[in-house]
Amino acid sequence: MTSPFAVALSGADAAASQAPVLFVALSSGAALPATLANLDNAMGGAIATALRNRDFRGSRDEILFLSGVTSGPRRVAVIGLGSSPATAHAVRRAAALAARTAAKLGTGSLAITGDSFAAPQIEAIAAGLHAGAWQYLDTKSPPPDADKKAAVASATILAPVTPETQSALDAGNAMGAGVSLARTLGMTPGNICTPDLLAATARDLATRHGMRYTELDRRGLEAEKMGSFLAVAQGTPQEPRLVAIEHRGGKDGDAPVVLVGKGLCFDSGGISIKPAAGMEWMKFDMSGAGGVIGAMEVVGRMKLPINVIGVFGATTNMPSGTAMNPGDVVRSQLGKYIEIVNTDAEGRLVLADLLSYVRRFKPSAVIDAATLTGACVIALGHTATGVFGTNQSLVDEVLVASDRSGERGWQLPLWDDYTDLIKSDVADIKNSGGRPGGAITAAAFLREFAEEYPWVHLDVAGTAYSETDLGFIPKGPTGVPVGTFVEFLRARCAR
Repeated sequence: MTSPFAVALSGADAAASQAPVLFVALSSGAALPATLANLDNAMGGAIATALRNRDFRGSRDEILFLSGVTSGPRRVAVIGLGSSPATAHAVRRAAALAARTAAKLGTGSLAITGDSFAAPQIEAIAAGLHAGAWQYLDTKSPPPDADKKAAVASATILAPVTPETQSALDAGNAMGAGVSLARTLGMTPGNICTPDLLAATARDLATRHGMRYTELDRRGLEAEKMGSFLAVAQGTPQEPRLVAIEHRGGKDGDAPVVLVGKGLCFDSGGISIKPAAGMEWMKFDMSGAGGVIGAMEVVGRMKLPINVIGVFGATTNMPSGTAMNPGDVVRSQLGKYIEIVNTDAEGRLVLADLLSYVRRFKPSAVIDAATLTGACVIALGHTATGVFGTNQSLVDEVLVASDRSGERGWQLPLWDDYTDLIKSDVADIKNSGGRPGGAITAAAFLREFAEEYPWVHLDVAGTAYSETDLGFIPKGPTGVPVGTFVEFLRARCAR
């Protein structure tokens, strides 16, 4: 299920490119770069004229197709990066839009150039090209031959080829493949993307990259006394799965970083059933697990010199004669009793036992990601991921990683006052504190099971998928939080 798309690097002059479409990325107000002089000459000065006449202003997402190409690339388009300077985020977005435009044209491949791309920009461009070229066609019938358009199968970045830029390209291809894998899993319908499929994907990943793989089914969860996880899974005949993938790239004995993901392959809400309108989006409730799998794909491809373990729990939350009921009390693996007051607050029940399970790895840090609460969407919209934690130094590391990856996060408070809202009359804790501060009380619930190690929780409910077309990528899965996970790990490697 990994992406077949790959990006190459070429030091050829843009004027000599034979690409079916060549995108020229320029910032707002930029003059014609010297590196594009030959291309502009071959086009009779069309690029310089467009800049001089302000027919092209370099605004973000702006595209202007130019005519007059007598040799070299078949089509040339200038694409805007927005205001100077051309940041990694800007070139990633422009590259994604370029690849998506090429896919709509059916060119099959493309090239992209600009003003002296440096290594960080090349990595970002490669990742962006993957993002724009990605499509989910597995459950669509092919169009008639007359309407078929070639998918974008390859792309070339025109920039100097050096060991540094080649290394950056390899990193961008790795990131692109991991994000594409996470997006494909997210887009796959819930009747296909079952706990078994998530486990099989992780197993294949572990085999390809030489990682240790552990899988628990329902009987295994029972042996681990994971009553909280099992409460969610008791309403479905599908086998729940707990999966751990271990990459031992660091020194023997170094404490690992553990990434934890919520993998609800479909969330109906259970007995506390969700409204019918929009419920189909709940196939994306496994995005935390998809993010873990995507991040481990990147880790394996990049061979990061760090010990990292990816863990996720997968099941579905369904109403049935065996489903958990509001008012039930279950015993978690940690031994704490939980009153279930809302069966739609199920992700935290799965994560509670996962956060308890990972204690055995004696982690240096644990970061979990989950499409956990609609309340986080209300608080931060679809722009930022909610970030919570018990260790401010670790929270700061995660926030830096999220910014570097372009997956922006925002810290929300986790004061003890919020714990009062999840006190139970019949158990140690209840699984919902109601609507006020819902994202925070959910994080406070998780904190009860993550007290033995530094921990950060990412609520990606508003950022893991989009219900609208974003222009540079279509509506659907975004790949969040793969970038945050990977940038955090890379920074740890650089210590």
